[in-house]
Amino acid sequence: MRATSLAAGLLALGTLAGCSADHDELRAWMEQQRREAKPNVAPLQPPKKFDPEPYGMAQAVEPFSTQKLSVALKQESRQVNSLMAAELNRRKEPLESYPLDSMSMVGSVNKEGKPFALLRVDNLLYQVKVGDHLGQNYGLITKIAETEIVLRELVMDAAGEMIERPATLQLQERTR
Repeated sequence: MRATSLAAGLLALGTLAGCSADHDELRAWMEQQRREAKPNVAPLQPPKKFDPEPYGMAQAVEPFSTQKLSVALKQESRQVNSLMAAELNRRKEPLESYPLDSMSMVGSVNKEGKPFALLRVDNLLYQVKVGDHLGQNYGLITKIAETEIVLRELVMDAAGEMIERPATLQLQERTR
C-alpha cells in the first residue's frame, strides 16, 4: 500500500515538472501576441450643442391644475349621480337581491332576433335580456353574447364617490 502511494506521488510530481516547460513557450507566445495586436477604437463623437427652447405657454392653463381636475370630477359625479338617482327611483328586479358571484350563465338563446341569456341562481333558471338588472351593485345588462353577459355596475370608490365599473358573467361549462 505504501508503494502504491509512493508511485502515485512520483507520477504527480512528474506531471507537474512536465507542465513547467510548456509555460515558457506559452509566455513567449502571449508576449508576441501583445506586441502584434493593434487595438481599433473609434474616436468618440463630440457632444451636440444644447439649444434651450423658451416655454411660450406659461400664461396658458396648467394641464395638471387642481382647478381643472375639480371641474372634471364634478362633471363626472353629476353624470353618475343622475344615474344613481334613476337607479334609486325604480323598482328592484328579483335578481338584484343576489350577488353576481352566486350567478352562473348556463346558456344563451335568440328569440325573434334578440339575444337572451340563461342564468342559474339557487338552482333555478332565469331568462334575462339586455336592459335587465342583476346583482347587488345596480348592475345593468348592456350586451349578451354566446359566451358572456356584459354589464355595468355602480360602485363606491375609495373617495366615497359612485363610479361605473364594467363586469362580465362568463358561460359556465358543466362538469360531470
